[in-house]
Amino acid sequence: MTSPHHAGAITNALTIDVEDYFQVSAFAPHINRADWDRCECRVERNIARILELLEPQGVKATFFTLGWIAERYPAIVRDIVANGHELASHGYGHLRASDQDAGAFFADIQHAKTLLEDLSGAAVNGYRAPSFSICTGNHHWAFECLARAGYRYSSSIYPIKHDHYGMPDAPRFAHVTHAPLLEVPATTIRAFDRNWPASGGGYFRLMPYALSHRLIKRVNQRDGEAAVFYFHPWEIDTEQPRVPGISAKTRFRHYVNIHRMENRIKRLIIDFRWGRMDHIFLAGRQD
Repeated sequence: MTSPHHAGAITNALTIDVEDYFQVSAFAPHINRADWDRCECRVERNIARILELLEPQGVKATFFTLGWIAERYPAIVRDIVANGHELASHGYGHLRASDQDAGAFFADIQHAKTLLEDLSGAAVNGYRAPSFSICTGNHHWAFECLARAGYRYSSSIYPIKHDHYGMPDAPRFAHVTHAPLLEVPATTIRAFDRNWPASGGGYFRLMPYALSHRLIKRVNQRDGEAAVFYFHPWEIDTEQPRVPGISAKTRFRHYVNIHRMENRIKRLIIDFRWGRMDHIFLAGRQD
């Protein structure tokens, strides 16, 4: 379904990183990976809510899903596919690419791809590194691993400066990294000789909605490119357990404006035209 004012508009990519609140990288010092199975998992209800939000507008999205989640909650991946969305990989265990060597990284991404395909019966073409952690010039081995594992595209680079990730000198839009693999970076705008985030996540919760709207519109109109927007299921979950002992900075980043997020997503999917990553960036590509 496309609203009349969307006629001729660029279709942007709506993406969801399917992980739960206790798997966020910033919480890693506070929540032991071995304790994940003992945490209250809320991802099922949050994904169900997201599917409900998208359905009335006929919006299709790409869900970059952790193998760890899919293995424990296989109905999630089946529901995603059954509703016409793209199932893609977020790796298996939410390990940062920058914290692994090539062998461990390849094992993780291959395991995740096989698991997701076996559970869903759908091809998995896309991958996004946790925390956009393909983030320095010496990580090009990661793209080689992705191509070898059979992925057709990645959305793992954020071309900005950030204390946790970023490759500010990378191309801002889709480009071939390791043939035939296509890299589709998170969206930025260019201003004052640097790149600025325009892709969602914590920035979308922090900034006024009108500013986020203006940035996406600018990418569509000035750059003539599709924007790549992302968010997480826990970002619409106001009742998630609060993690104790975290710094004020981490607390602010994680929880700021969560109570506003669902309504902002509703506005966003009405105000722009949205689609799946594979339909937007792989259509007509010959690998």
